[in-house]
Amino acid sequence: MKIGIAGAGGIGSNVAFHLVRSGVLDLKVFDFDRIEASNLNRQFYFADQIGSPKVAALKTNLLRIDPAASIEAIVQRLDADNMPSAFADCDIVVEAFDRAETKAMLINALADSGKYLVSGSGLAGLSPEGVKLRKLGEDMAIAGDFSSDVARYRLYSPKVMLVASLMAIAVLQKLGYSEQYNAA
Repeated sequence: MKIGIAGAGGIGSNVAFHLVRSGVLDLKVFDFDRIEASNLNRQFYFADQIGSPKVAALKTNLLRIDPAASIEAIVQRLDADNMPSAFADCDIVVEAFDRAETKAMLINALADSGKYLVSGSGLAGLSPEGVKLRKLGEDMAIAGDFSSDVARYRLYSPKVMLVASLMAIAVLQKLGYSEQYNAA
């Protein structure tokens, strides 16, 4: 199954990191942005990659974890018109945008697609209080504290990674990964 990731910042880069480390090797990642020094405190990039397109650097980093991975790194700004076609070949889509309106745009664009959507909401600050993974029916999961806002709180790596980890767990669960060895 192919996993699409919309955004390669703090959430998207770290979800991809967790998925590849867990053996999920078929990813399609979209982002139009370049790495800045201010990204390094919470995103899966390094100082020598500053100025590079995020998706290109992410592909390099993920292939260092597992050279057998198939990573489509697409430098493109997603919008309501191109989102359905961008993820047409993906079974699961991870929403990893910064802005609430872009998150809503992706969810609305893919709502009737039959794809499983994983989203994040509330990952600012330091407090892990209230951070959880919620399943919304059969087609969606959302991770976060559902209230902290980047307009009020700073972004710190531990909480970003916590939410990204829960989002990766939602993908792994949907893929049928089990906590048990030799699960039937």
